[in-house]
Amino acid sequence: GLVSSDKESASYVLKKPGGGNMLAIIVGGAQEALDARPGSCTLLLKNRKGFVRLAIEHGTPLVPVFSFGENDLFDQVRTPKGSWLRQLQHRLQKIMGISLPLFHARGIFQYNFGLLPYRRPIWTVVGKPIPVQRKHRPSEEEVDRVHQKYLNELCKLFEEHKAKYNIPEDRHLEFI
Repeated sequence: GLVSSDKESASYVLKKPGGGNMLAIIVGGAQEALDARPGSCTLLLKNRKGFVRLAIEHGTPLVPVFSFGENDLFDQVRTPKGSWLRQLQHRLQKIMGISLPLFHARGIFQYNFGLLPYRRPIWTVVGKPIPVQRKHRPSEEEVDRVHQKYLNELCKLFEEHKAKYNIPEDRHLEFI
């Protein structure tokens, strides 16, 4: 079942009686979608720490996950930061709650232009769970330490698998 991405909804899922619940959060969300284009390995994670705080508050392990090929499903119009088009996209995102990337891919009966995704594989790799010590009110230092460990494990997962999925050796994850 899907729930809202706010803290209350996530907490509800994590504290349901009986356990056995999993919560997947797309941390970069709508804002990250504006920079998703073929070949990009940029994740909006550097200052996103709410999911880490939530994991600590519930004592829930964090599991790094990365999907190779996800950004290759669509071509997107480049909208550099500071451009009038990017500013418009940010304004619309604040109003509507979703981002509006300008994208194209293939059509139903032709492969030149359309709104359907290209037929390309996506490979999702899952890392080892990062144990988290439960604490009702974690300090900023604790959150920062666990967040950095998560980023390190995500980088390690990416580096271990990138050759299998045709990512050039000199390409690395970039956190913004």
